[in-house]
Formats: sequence, C-alpha cells, structure tokens
Amino acid sequence: MQIRSVGIDLGKTTFHLVALGDNGKVLLKKKFTQKQLIAPSPRTCRPA
Repeated sequence: MQIRSVGIDLGKTTFHLVALGDNGKVLLKKKFTQKQLIAPSPRTCRPA
C-alpha cells in the first residue's frame, strides 16, 4: 500500500508524524524529537 497523505503535528519539544494510505488507514505513526525530525533516517521512518 502506498502513502497517500502525510500529516505532522508540530509541538514545542516533540513532533508527531502520521501517514495515511489510499483507504484512509494509518500506515505510519511516529513521534520525533526536534533533532530526529531534522535528520530522519530510513531506520526511524519504517511503516508500522
């Protein structure tokens, strides 16, 4: 399944990233710190 849309919640210290598929189902749900978000790696961005 492919990612259709991506949403990001920008907080003060943590950021939440959500990726939705074609049917609106959550494919990826991750929490990042500011440092992690600036330099994401393939290891931290794997689909759930």
